[in-house]
Amino acid sequence: MSRDDIPPYLNISPDRAAELLGPPADTPGFAAVAEACRRGRQDLASRGLDETGARRLRLFSTWEITRYLIPVAPAHFRRVLRQNPDLPQGQSESEGGAKWFTLDEVLRLRAHFGAEGSKAKNYLPYRPKDLPAKIVAVANFKGGVGKTSTCAHLAMSAALDGYRVLVIDLDSQGSMTSIFGGQIEDEWQTVFPLLARHYATTLRADNQRRLDRGEPPLPFDDTLTEALKLKAPDLIRKTHWPNIDLIGAQLNLYWSEFQIPVWRMQSRGWRLWDALTDVLAEDGVLDAYDLVFLDTPPALGYLTINGLAAADILLVPFGASFLEFDSTGRFFDMLHATFASIEEGENVAARALGREELHFEWDAVRAVMTRYDAGQQAEMAGLIQAYMGQVLSPHRQDFTALIGQAGEQVNGIYEADYRDFNRETYARGRATFDATYAAFKTLLYGIWRREETARAAAAE
Repeated sequence: MSRDDIPPYLNISPDRAAELLGPPADTPGFAAVAEACRRGRQDLASRGLDETGARRLRLFSTWEITRYLIPVAPAHFRRVLRQNPDLPQGQSESEGGAKWFTLDEVLRLRAHFGAEGSKAKNYLPYRPKDLPAKIVAVANFKGGVGKTSTCAHLAMSAALDGYRVLVIDLDSQGSMTSIFGGQIEDEWQTVFPLLARHYATTLRADNQRRLDRGEPPLPFDDTLTEALKLKAPDLIRKTHWPNIDLIGAQLNLYWSEFQIPVWRMQSRGWRLWDALTDVLAEDGVLDAYDLVFLDTPPALGYLTINGLAAADILLVPFGASFLEFDSTGRFFDMLHATFASIEEGENVAARALGREELHFEWDAVRAVMTRYDAGQQAEMAGLIQAYMGQVLSPHRQDFTALIGQAGEQVNGIYEADYRDFNRETYARGRATFDATYAAFKTLLYGIWRREETARAAAAE
């Protein structure tokens, strides 16, 4: 056997291993690593900033607009611009070169075509009147399944389609916040004060009842007092996308996982699973947006429960492997156990008091297969589809090298400039995300139409 044929784990020298080892690690060493990562993260993120230090969304060419965003022929698009000089005319990088537009300008152009264009074409996305925004939670307690990537790209797809989008990051790792350039200083700029306000409102009512009975009130600390002063619009931040706003996350948000059970013990009547839904509705958020996307932590904790309970649509990404299929099955098992336990606990009292029972319901729940390799995983995917049936979305999100390249530039696929690849490579790379959005949009349209039909029937 030649030296090259020897497996690398044989003949390891203990002396050489000791030389490579380095000193023992201690607690301050964690801080040093964290600081190094922070500097690196800032450096990488800054590569997506403009000269003012702000994130800026790239421009969109006439080719992209007429192919992906506004369904008109390029020649007709240019003719409409010539006939309407008050419309955005775009900018050229060279004399007689292609015209490029900001997304803000694209949205204005879409509105014009929607008002003046052919009635046979859908220039504006379907959105029933007088219905609140749909809340979409993307969740799985297994990491690395494409949860944040799927959530971010669906939000971007919806924004390119013309919808008003709010992204709420419930994951203290803050990956979604980084994608949209959020700078979050502490937990008071996250969803935490909204949950605290909901609890404070419940505790204040509980304390009034205690006082009425002659009992001492429960403690009402400064945190709760401050939370009562904040509304959701105080926390919403603009992003470099004109129609995507953000409530971000950072590490301190994880404190919620310890604080929420303390609040729950103090006030058994606090319906924590209603907290996020109630505050978003009360603060007018569901009227100000079309879609709200929730990126949840990779664990079934209290923040995830809030997100899942608030959601109208639940998407569960996972890969086409035995281990991810097995883990996702256990995730659904935990969802059942968790929400069945909440329902049973609440309904014991509801039945005794003759009140309406609690019943969780989602408009739709779909598992989404991500990072799919047709050459290697077709058989496994077919088996999984047979077992999961309609719950598994028929679209399989292919793995594409464009994902890695865009990630290296701190961009989503839709933020990548096709000139950094070439037009054909870009078109192939984004096709799988376009198909993912098409499957989601079909789901969304079906839900909205079902609600429209039910409302019309109820009015008759």
